[in-house]
Amino acid sequence: MATGDRRPALYGVMAEFDNPDAVIAATRRAYEEGYRKMDAYTPYPIEELSEALGYHRNRLPLVVLIGGLLGAIGGYWLLYWTSVIDYPINVGGRPYHSWPSFIPITFETTVLVAALSAVLGMLALNGLPMPNHPVFNTPNFELATRDRFFLCIEAADPRFDHDATANFLRSLNAREVTDVES
Repeated sequence: MATGDRRPALYGVMAEFDNPDAVIAATRRAYEEGYRKMDAYTPYPIEELSEALGYHRNRLPLVVLIGGLLGAIGGYWLLYWTSVIDYPINVGGRPYHSWPSFIPITFETTVLVAALSAVLGMLALNGLPMPNHPVFNTPNFELATRDRFFLCIEAADPRFDHDATANFLRSLNAREVTDVES
């Protein structure tokens, strides 16, 4: 095959549905069949869909906790280092390591670093910024913002076989099944 004849890599197979009940049922069935790397696209949030996709845990709270702990340790260490080690000044007879006066700044650095880690963690865990996702190239996908519901099974899924997956999605009474190219 010549280099000019190369086809884009396959991202997955996408099925289009007319109503939310159909996409929820299809997603549950796909999960029961063993597909794990899949995503659904809808014009509005559907609570049951995240459960059907198998999303149970989120790592963002752990990222925020670690950020908050690092902020607290860093803020307290900065105050300790400047007040006790680098530039000790005895003001009003207080000890150099006066921990009660360190608490407000430690709290503020905890909140600051936790908030920054929440924003950056959310962006990283969502894979953002992503200016162009492969599903945007499929026909009719603009209808996902209006009145259509889509289920995409990714080619990275261990159970993915192009023909078998496409036939499986057709068996779920999908309106249309299309390939998603990277």
